[in-house]
Amino acid sequence: MFDAIDQPRAQDGRAPDVFRPGAWVQMRCYDDSEQVDFAIVGTGAGGGTLAAKLAEAGFSVVAFDAGPFWRPLEDFASDEAAQGDLYWTDERISGGADPIQLGSNNSGRGVGGSTVHYTMIALRWRPDWFKSRSKLGYGRDWPLSFEELEPYYEEAEESLKISGPVRYPWGKRRKRYPYREHPVNASGLVLARGCERIGIDWSPLPLATLSAPRGMAHPCVYRGFCKYGCSTNAKQSVLVTFVPRAIAAGAEIRDLAMVGRIEMGKDGRATGVSYNRRGKWRQQKARHVVVAGYAIETPRLLLNSACPEFPDGLANDNGLVGTHLMTHSGPGVWGVLDEEIRSYKAPPCMAGTEHWNYSDEGKDFHGGYAFMSQGPLPTDWAQTLAARGLWGAALRQEMTRYNHTAGLVLVGETEPQAHNRVELADEKDQYGLRIPRVTFSYSENDRRLIEHGRKSMHQVLAAGGAHQLWDTHDTSHLMGGCRMGDDPKDSVVDADGRTWAIPNLWVCDGSLFPNSGGVNPSLTIQALACRIGDRIAEMAKRGELDR
Repeated sequence: MFDAIDQPRAQDGRAPDVFRPGAWVQMRCYDDSEQVDFAIVGTGAGGGTLAAKLAEAGFSVVAFDAGPFWRPLEDFASDEAAQGDLYWTDERISGGADPIQLGSNNSGRGVGGSTVHYTMIALRWRPDWFKSRSKLGYGRDWPLSFEELEPYYEEAEESLKISGPVRYPWGKRRKRYPYREHPVNASGLVLARGCERIGIDWSPLPLATLSAPRGMAHPCVYRGFCKYGCSTNAKQSVLVTFVPRAIAAGAEIRDLAMVGRIEMGKDGRATGVSYNRRGKWRQQKARHVVVAGYAIETPRLLLNSACPEFPDGLANDNGLVGTHLMTHSGPGVWGVLDEEIRSYKAPPCMAGTEHWNYSDEGKDFHGGYAFMSQGPLPTDWAQTLAARGLWGAALRQEMTRYNHTAGLVLVGETEPQAHNRVELADEKDQYGLRIPRVTFSYSENDRRLIEHGRKSMHQVLAAGGAHQLWDTHDTSHLMGGCRMGDDPKDSVVDADGRTWAIPNLWVCDGSLFPNSGGVNPSLTIQALACRIGDRIAEMAKRGELDR
């Protein structure tokens, strides 16, 4: 673990070179009293990507993260239990009719955020989703189109060296992925076989893990620990892609720094942030503040920053901060095959189908979903079985079929509903900050989508040769809470992530999403961050940034 206080960076401004064990790179360090152009709160898919874009555009940047600056080649072990520090496990209250499980599957703590332990699926959104109300008759239109975001999808894919198939069967025709696709593992071939037998398309998934060398980073060795930290640097997380770019361009990455408040001036503009580092509260001055803490911590910070001029929280004049929270529904279907599968070999999700994202015939719901092959590691799988009520001898007996088990898990769209939200509880954390209360309930449409997806997965898995099928129920990615829009009356930020109420306060993460789509959101978050970075640079050139 890299402690910015205790390690040499405190004396000479060095940061770990994540590509070479034992090596260091020089990093610019700013004084708290030195007013930087941008203070960015969070270094995940949104904040870490934006830090690189802004630093490369010539802005002075300090990006904060509450967790450590990981050194993958030294910190990440092939040990499931040892990797729990990658998750945000601070206390949160989760309620509603369908409480969301919070922690390992939808948050990260440390430089790179949840991209350090995500499963690397890099999918674009269906173009119609950006105008779902206008084109599909449900949900909410985004304030930008697919065509506006398309070049930034390409930029993000190139930056991450996405390994993908020559022909991806869904969406707009696109350029080839930067790197060749990975060979599909045995559990992925079960999905492929099932899809082919029932007559729907499937594809190897585009993944942000290397299929060929990239500089000093080696290609994937298929060790299967992708839901944890990748110890070989094959996973192209923000930690090993955009963060080194940001540092090389002059940004400071300030780790182990929990930002608790955005400071405001009498003129209604943000003046910087207050953060806790090693038990001491400090303040960093900044001309602009970007909040990129994801769908729970971003609304929480805005609400915890209430002041006399903004008594209900920052950018919350219309009461929308924290509302319209969404998650992806994640039911799973599992079965036993006669042949040995060893699904833990290679990345967890290697094949998938988006058939029901692009086909709207025969649905009794609006929206869409994808589902992917799965590869849980042994301890993870044992915990899944224990949740079924298996224990003792029954659990041990079921574990003997581990290498013959295959599964599919849904990424299902859910509706944006105002009552699904992040609020502040009365309880406080170790920093004295009010903790978030998260409320979530599925709509009837969400439930119909889940049931349709469950039946579809049963059909595919059975056609793939599995028997003794059974179900699990879960959720995954979070979105919403600070949605973007064209009208300040019904959104928190504009199409550039700039808050309507405070001109030098920005948001850049998954909380911007007006609707949730039916695929993993990380690539779209990074495309948005690339676009926002360019838009800010353009505004600065036109003299419009400090309006």
